[in-house]
Amino acid sequence: HSDTVARMGGDEFVIVLRNVTCSENVALVARGIVDSLSRPFLLEDRRVFLTVSIGIAFYPLDGRDTDELLRKADTAMYHAKGQGKNRYQFFTTEMNRRAQERMALQTDLRRALERHEFLVHYQPKICIGTGEVTGVEALLRWQKPEDGLVPPASFIPLAEETGLIVPIGERVLRLACTQAKAWQAEGIPHLPVAVNLSAVQFSEEGLVGTVRRILTETGLDPAGLELEITESAIMKESETAIAMLKAMREMGIRITMDDFGTGYSSLSYLKRFPISSLKIDRSFIAEVLSNGDDAEIIRAIIAMSHRMKLKVVAEGVETAEQLEFLRREGCDEAQGYYFARPMPAAEFSRWFQARRKP
Repeated sequence: HSDTVARMGGDEFVIVLRNVTCSENVALVARGIVDSLSRPFLLEDRRVFLTVSIGIAFYPLDGRDTDELLRKADTAMYHAKGQGKNRYQFFTTEMNRRAQERMALQTDLRRALERHEFLVHYQPKICIGTGEVTGVEALLRWQKPEDGLVPPASFIPLAEETGLIVPIGERVLRLACTQAKAWQAEGIPHLPVAVNLSAVQFSEEGLVGTVRRILTETGLDPAGLELEITESAIMKESETAIAMLKAMREMGIRITMDDFGTGYSSLSYLKRFPISSLKIDRSFIAEVLSNGDDAEIIRAIIAMSHRMKLKVVAEGVETAEQLEFLRREGCDEAQGYYFARPMPAAEFSRWFQARRKP
């Protein structure tokens, strides 16, 4: 019997290799396919580049029927994609376990949206010069009934990959705006609430309309909302990004570039974006007292930002020594465990009122 190549549909193909004596031979075939398809193709005088991801399953080791073999090869293929494409991956039991966990987590995320299990905790931002609270950052939390609070790092990447971050992000934005309005009714003075936008949300065409609708429905003045977005998300679709950011800035919303220093850090782009502040990534703050390079980077970011009339916020401040360094260098605002951990809205209200008492 000869080997078989068949198209499954879309951009997926199946190759059946018969009379395979060892996995090394299959690896050679897979490597050859990757190398061949990685070379540029010439289409109407234009060079076109392709990527290919290959998942490999063996009969009878990985499955005894067609459906099981295809399913496991598919799992291996998606693992190869997740590793950066242009590679092949053998199916393993461990890979299957992780795939099942991801599917279960995805189901749990959808259910969590329906059951309103997503919460928002708030971390204050402090003016370094006066010690006053200048705003709060809204941070997503997942309260699973059976497991308690789930760390964001364990579910946000999958939420972004599956697109679920769009409805989750909309939920966070609505909760944050509603809470900011409620604090004003309580007598807490105007405190802008900052909400993080993921790159996936930022690529949604209807984002500006969604933000405008939520502000209208909650009654929050646009000046009470600040949107934080990372460098990498902004740079991905720069022209579209500029138009969207300008539209939101014209509404009165403040824009902050988050995690500054870890992405592209292109000054030419920075001048074009209608941002009002930069956030120095916590990784620089963590070692500012022991790493001279990090200290110099922070000094350069602060000096450059002030020349561009941008406010500078340091996140992840945990010690008095870190705060003193930032004060000496002229950093405008800070947030971190040194001041307060992220907390539920009611707890923040008590914390804020206690801080105001003489």
